[in-house]
Amino acid sequence: MAARREITKKFAREYVRADKHAKGEILDGLVAATGWTRDHARRAIRSANARTGPAGRQPRKPRERKYSYDALVVLQEVWRLSGQPSGKYLAAVMDDTLERLVRFGELGKVGPRVTDLVLDELRSMSAATIDRYLKPHKDAAYPVALSGTKPSHILRSSIPQRTAMDAPLTVPGFLELDTVAHCGHTLKGEHLWTLNATDPVIGWTMMRTVRNKAFVHVHEGLNWIAMHAPVPIAGMDFDNGSEFLNWSVIAWADNRDIPLTRGRPYQHNDNAHIEQRNGDWIRRHAFRYRYETDAEMTLLNELWDLVMARKNHLLPCVKATGWTATRSGRKKRIYDTPRTPYQRLLDNGILDAKTKTRLEHEHAKLNPARITRRINQIQQQLIELASARTQGTRPAA
Repeated sequence: MAARREITKKFAREYVRADKHAKGEILDGLVAATGWTRDHARRAIRSANARTGPAGRQPRKPRERKYSYDALVVLQEVWRLSGQPSGKYLAAVMDDTLERLVRFGELGKVGPRVTDLVLDELRSMSAATIDRYLKPHKDAAYPVALSGTKPSHILRSSIPQRTAMDAPLTVPGFLELDTVAHCGHTLKGEHLWTLNATDPVIGWTMMRTVRNKAFVHVHEGLNWIAMHAPVPIAGMDFDNGSEFLNWSVIAWADNRDIPLTRGRPYQHNDNAHIEQRNGDWIRRHAFRYRYETDAEMTLLNELWDLVMARKNHLLPCVKATGWTATRSGRKKRIYDTPRTPYQRLLDNGILDAKTKTRLEHEHAKLNPARITRRINQIQQQLIELASARTQGTRPAA
């Protein structure tokens, strides 16, 4: 882009002094050098002649505001009450989210600003516009997490590998699993762990906090996941951590006819879906504090119930469907239309009648604002319980 600007500036100086015939030749040369159309080249020359100094330093004209101030205020409240999703996901569920918030009377804080015109403005906002207007209010600064995976070498050969290059899954039921340490600044000592499982096909995710990674507790978490999975488990994939690569977990899976696979050591992309959930679902909501007590475990499991209700039912996700190429030849991922895991589950048609009725009943009762309020309350309780302990484990500067 910088090279094109310099070329345009050079042609622009000649263009001003040239006659009509020479101007045509200059335009032809600029089109050949840049690949632009003649109309675009002509506009670029006019713009370059109007500038003084480098193009990058030119003040931009302020963009006219397309949406009203009331719409921006209401957007901030809707974003906060729906769990602070990205614009791409919020735009996909804007109709459903607004309907629920209005039906449950949760927009009282900005009630005087909520009119039919404002609601229509919100429904018409693109994902990019939502992100641009919310940028000053987003907090994307999260510290780097510690890894609690300890490799298990003995049983690797008995469990086949599944890599990122394998054929993509198409039928729900296969789960990726991982554990997340609630250790604060050090892995020393005993602390709580959260067992995390996600279905890559539909995005449905389940979480359960356990005392530690001993099998008696991992077994409890696996049983809970198997009981609450919306479809029967067809397979499980995990990393090379010793909490999964052991005879007890293998026997647990054999008794249920669940095949096991594992990723390659140190290749996080083999378990990309669960790694993303570790950050966006667990660390984002439980922060980086050190949790150890039964009271904290109870609060965390209540928190996960709320997060699962919000993320599985109310907020959409996207699934990669292929690749394309940009005009410059760079590869670019193609994603499908954002849909919630609940919608993907219904569209797949794999649910039995009893489970479908239960999920539909749960879905109809969900109030996003009430979920957000309770999540905030639990997070505040966890901070009060664990902040002093976490600060005590912080390494010296």
